[in-house]
Amino acid sequence: MNIKKFAKRATVLTFTTALLAGGATQAFAKENTQKPYKETYGVSHITRHDMLQIPKQQQSEKYQVPQFDQSTIKNIESAKGLDVWDSWPLQNADGTVAEYNGYHVVFALAGSPKDADDTSIYMFYQKVGDNSIDSWKNAGRVFKDSDKFDANDEILKEQTQEWSGSATFTSDGKIRLFYTDFSGKHYGKQSLTTAQVNVSKSDDTLKINGVEDHKTIFDGDGKTYQNVQQFIDEGNYTSGDNHTLRDPHYVEDKGHKYLVFEANTGTDNGYQGEESLFNKAYYGGSTNFFRKESQKLQQSAKKRDAELANGALGIVELNNDYTLKKVMKPLITSNTVTDEIERANVFKMNGKWYLFTDSRGSKMTIDGINSNDIYMLGYVSNSLTGPYKPLNKTGLVLQMGLDPNDVTFTYSHFAVPQAKGNNVVITSYMTNRGFFEDKKATFAPSFLMNIKGKKTSVVKNSILEQGQLTVNN
Repeated sequence: MNIKKFAKRATVLTFTTALLAGGATQAFAKENTQKPYKETYGVSHITRHDMLQIPKQQQSEKYQVPQFDQSTIKNIESAKGLDVWDSWPLQNADGTVAEYNGYHVVFALAGSPKDADDTSIYMFYQKVGDNSIDSWKNAGRVFKDSDKFDANDEILKEQTQEWSGSATFTSDGKIRLFYTDFSGKHYGKQSLTTAQVNVSKSDDTLKINGVEDHKTIFDGDGKTYQNVQQFIDEGNYTSGDNHTLRDPHYVEDKGHKYLVFEANTGTDNGYQGEESLFNKAYYGGSTNFFRKESQKLQQSAKKRDAELANGALGIVELNNDYTLKKVMKPLITSNTVTDEIERANVFKMNGKWYLFTDSRGSKMTIDGINSNDIYMLGYVSNSLTGPYKPLNKTGLVLQMGLDPNDVTFTYSHFAVPQAKGNNVVITSYMTNRGFFEDKKATFAPSFLMNIKGKKTSVVKNSILEQGQLTVNN
């Protein structure tokens, strides 16, 4: 049964009946008689009950991003004055860091500190075994301005910025990039996109020799994942909604290719709207908890944000030529909690699948979570497609609460699995772009996080070099 469609029909009928009975005041009273229901839509959920436990839980040192020494932080010299923020390594199919002709390769968003619209993907590289921040070389922009037109792709032609994604080192030795095509010309339309990046080596230099097979994969179907037209129809930016369809992360399982990505739910699996506030599945906890929390939310200043909150970590299957094969149900959603769960990341480790996402407290509707709170949340499953259960009982994996104006502020935390052992390397960026004249957004010092079954913890005294990807286990 499609609860959303049923609820909308019921509301329309009630509204019409009320008007016939004598006026809008009666209609308003009737419209709020929505009864509680429970509908999971066959997917896992980030629940309000779990999230409400986090403000107390995050006080534990095991979940806190380490404190960094500002005096040791360096800009990326080869970036030549650009801010560098979200980054992702070239990875093998299992998520471990790939070696390309003796180098580790990282793709990152970079741009001028003086132009917020200047957002392009650059390629950095570093000799394997050399972890110093100063050893990163810059191969420059991946795409030329003309590439989006040369692709003969109608969606790509409208691109104004390049946003985050992932990269895989294919079995035939190619570099396959996945990224987000953003169009400021079309109400922030976001599309999952791919290209093969051709790279050659000469002496101690990697050179980008152009791209090929540059194409759009998916821009939302409306039913499983919200598309930009729905966002426009509902009032676009003035509605308070936050449309997302970005951060494609490539993963393989049992010979199949997939992209896991940030999105919002579509009309068939728990769309946004006031009726979502009555779905017990989004709350978790006991019946008594649902009654109290739902009543509180109805009276809260965050009610409207909660109605619009329908974040999702989505998944689609790809054909061998990296075109869309199948749209699948989300791995997890954050209805009523937040509209934005970013930097989707999933990998298999010790027989379990681990799913991670970054999110900002400023975008959440949970009491006790503050606007400065930054999180990485994590979930575990026996299979790629779920069901997923929260790590550490609530999903809390990392928390950072610095003022955004702090030089050592970090975000976009990304877990990099290692070839062996139970530790992952956490990378991120440090310093918000354009905030300082001399301090640019840069690779943050990496650090280790231990994963053991359903539990994680930050490894004490494990701060690594800025941008370091691997450790000797």
